[in-house]
Amino acid sequence: MRTQPGTLIESFRHAFAGLAHALRAQRNARIHVLVAIAVIVLGVAVGIEPIKWAVIVLTVGFVFVAELFNTVVEAVIDLVTEEYHPLAKTAKDVAAGAVLIAAATAVIVGVLLLGPPLIATLGWSP
Repeated sequence: MRTQPGTLIESFRHAFAGLAHALRAQRNARIHVLVAIAVIVLGVAVGIEPIKWAVIVLTVGFVFVAELFNTVVEAVIDLVTEEYHPLAKTAKDVAAGAVLIAAATAVIVGVLLLGPPLIATLGWSP
């Protein structure tokens, strides 16, 4: 692997290759994509405002970044050792915990932002 940066186009190519790898290799990344699509469809259906879209986009991005960093941690640890080590387990568990926190936060944000307009659209009384 080269140590000096290549062209800007090469940098984007590597970034997209990393995203494609994560989506191919990580089941949870694919689940996050499906949930994000569902949230987008629901947001369009209930007609949320632009500021809410901004928060949703940031939240979805937050979850994907956490998932990608989790994938990085797992790959680096697997590169360094094939044997069980308690520190390797701790690193993988903490990285997975970070994704869990990001996903739980996203659920809360989704309920707060999409819940009221969904309730209004469905005509439910609180």
